[in-house]
Amino acid sequence: MKTTTLKKLSCIGLAVSMLSGFVACNKNTEEETSSEATTIPEQIETTEDPDANLPYTYGLGKTFHADQPVTYTMFFSDASWYPMVDTWKTEGIFKEIENRTNVTLDIKSYDSGDYMDNITLDINAGNAAYIIPKIYDDSAFVDGGAIVPISDYVDKMPYYTDFYNTYNLADDIKTITRANGKYYKLPGMKEANLINYSFVIRKDIWDAAGVDVIELQKDWDWAEFLDALQKVKKYMVAQGMCSESDYIWSDLWCGNESGQGSGGNLLGVMGSTYEVNAGWNIGNGMRYDQASDKYIFSPTTDNFKQFVTTANSFVAAGILDPETFTQDDATATAKYYSGKTAIMSINQGQWANYEENMTAQLGAGNFENYVITIPVGTTNNSTVAPERLENGVMISQKALDDLGEDGFIQMLRFVDWLFYSHEAYDLTKWGVEGVHYDVVDGQKVLKDGFCCGGLGYGNDAEGSMTDIRLQWGYAGGNFWYGGTVAEMTDNLIAPVADYVNRDAEFRDTPPLAPGIAPTADQNEEINLIATPLISNVNSWTLKFITGQEDINAKWDEYVKSCEDLNSQGLVDIYAQLYKGK
Repeated sequence: MKTTTLKKLSCIGLAVSMLSGFVACNKNTEEETSSEATTIPEQIETTEDPDANLPYTYGLGKTFHADQPVTYTMFFSDASWYPMVDTWKTEGIFKEIENRTNVTLDIKSYDSGDYMDNITLDINAGNAAYIIPKIYDDSAFVDGGAIVPISDYVDKMPYYTDFYNTYNLADDIKTITRANGKYYKLPGMKEANLINYSFVIRKDIWDAAGVDVIELQKDWDWAEFLDALQKVKKYMVAQGMCSESDYIWSDLWCGNESGQGSGGNLLGVMGSTYEVNAGWNIGNGMRYDQASDKYIFSPTTDNFKQFVTTANSFVAAGILDPETFTQDDATATAKYYSGKTAIMSINQGQWANYEENMTAQLGAGNFENYVITIPVGTTNNSTVAPERLENGVMISQKALDDLGEDGFIQMLRFVDWLFYSHEAYDLTKWGVEGVHYDVVDGQKVLKDGFCCGGLGYGNDAEGSMTDIRLQWGYAGGNFWYGGTVAEMTDNLIAPVADYVNRDAEFRDTPPLAPGIAPTADQNEEINLIATPLISNVNSWTLKFITGQEDINAKWDEYVKSCEDLNSQGLVDIYAQLYKGK
């Protein structure tokens, strides 16, 4: 499928064999936006000839291959829950990349928990790797000259260029473009945004409580959602499953371990339904408001007051555990796995993990998990981000200095194949076709004896299957982000595909905000204001939600505390950037 523009109505067919007629439709029309400060082309023109006499093979539909062996250094974000082992290099993902391309990746690995801190130290010390993946925010690296402005070179990358042009990514790319009209990371690009984070419920308990979640979720709001949860709790109390003083929602990804002091996933999801920045999505608080055609500081708006009032209602009703915002993730999951709670956050990769743990504790057939469609706040928009971009890859200036122009372009064409070709996407996500997976009736299926937590396919009860991520490094987070809808959904087992499809069917696509491009000085000023300001917002937000502060009595005091920390300064900077005033 080729979209004509982000601003027009579009329908996306999701090719997942478990669900027939799996179609998602974006129902809203976005207004045109302008980004006059940028020089991003609507289409990237390429002039290179892949058949030229070069010491390597490249081009659309071709596997990059160097005539002579070559080695490139690369940083690697090593996740502790699936740490890199020697077999990744001797027989797994890195060996297979080498076999196909004649490129050896010299990996410098850091634990994902302090990956950014360590690579920042290396880059600042002049010890940058050539290839730097897993970058969400490149702000700290743009002004020092250590990172190549990659937009100067993307016309040399046929796979990147083809995806950019096919799916009209120009407006999305403007959101990461700097005041000089350049951008500094190669982002993961997506044909369309699909929901990832939602909430899983114990549907067997909800059904027994008389709550028809299938029908209600189509257009329920948070008040109706709370009413449903109260019915569920009343049933659980009557059945002796919990006491009146117990909470049936005690969430993960929100506490001290992963919530980052902001309320994490839960507040990020709920806040987005009220069109405000919160939780993991707090950022610097600034948000584009379509109605007024300007950027606003969302944490002091009426919508934010409605959001915290709604979140507090779940705590006040004895449904949401206030310890959600302080407890570690293992504590939260233990409560759900054992049947003490009836709802919890989930993302696409966690289904198999939840099913395995609950089967071990409750027994097969004694529970039913179901992922709900997020309730509506002030908008019917989906909670997906409007930008069709993911984390990305930076390329160091050291690579250009060491390799020279021709060698540098050769490396970029390898990077282009590795991060943007369909072949590499399948390889880094699924492994080797015929060895680790087969394609049956157009659907990728792991071969017998293999599982993969990263793809949502759990191990058997005896734990006898080989996990292709743990053993060989496939389906890891350093490579396959972005892609076509077909690629992003090719691993979705039926329950996960179902909730992704329902979100697209019942909710609208949020509009893309116009891009702004702060200068280095403006960026520094934004950060100086935002750091203490957002800390203040997060502190007040959690106090409001947990009932430590009365929202109505203290709202004006809270707003003034934000004004005293120069929230208006952020608004003024953004107004200047957007309107040029």
